[in-house]
Amino acid sequence: MLDLHIHSTFSSGESSLEEIVKTAKELGYSGIGFISYPLKKEEENILKAEVDRISKEYNFEIYLGFEATNKFELKNLLKRRREFDLLLVRGGTNIMNRIAVENRGVDILTHPDYERKDCGINHVLARLAKENEVAIEINFREVLSSEGLIRKNVLANHMEIVRLYKKFKFPLIVSSGALSHWQIKDPKVLISYLVTLGLEMKEAKEALSTTPKKIIERAKEWRSEKWIMPGVRLV
Repeated sequence: MLDLHIHSTFSSGESSLEEIVKTAKELGYSGIGFISYPLKKEEENILKAEVDRISKEYNFEIYLGFEATNKFELKNLLKRRREFDLLLVRGGTNIMNRIAVENRGVDILTHPDYERKDCGINHVLARLAKENEVAIEINFREVLSSEGLIRKNVLANHMEIVRLYKKFKFPLIVSSGALSHWQIKDPKVLISYLVTLGLEMKEAKEALSTTPKKIIERAKEWRSEKWIMPGVRLV
């Protein structure tokens, strides 16, 4: 099981990378996606060194990713795509949702319903996500940190994403979106949540295992010497 969207003190989170890894390992995860917002080069080097140290110390897979929050950040990160494992795009606006699913260099569209009353995904974007192999995220923190009418809206949006997934079969991924080690959830909790949204058990498990594994495999290919750009490689 892989949770590919966890933040720490490096990126608006509240827990250290070490605390996060200890918790994830105890809960039975085989690896995590450790996500930061774009950093200055010297800060990024410090983060990479810390990721490498903790990964070796705890014998645990840590995949480093960056989350773009606007077009400028995404453009810069795409130029450096081989320097890190995962590229996430925080959605919400029509423009960011569209750009994310149009680009094969993007791994995951996060929060497509951010500050929206709808889920942020329509039939056109669902088809593009499938075509370009961009995973659409269901983020459990959105449920965990909301209440009342806002939580009701989040649940409705997540159900709509599931409905579109069943029709168009784009990559679907679930994550804790944790900002601290306390918010990392047992895989069974995330899987159960997806089942309540309408997924079959097999589909729910794939969103936490098969889909993230495919993303990691693709990331490793992109970082190889034979990779030129998304869709182009040396043979």
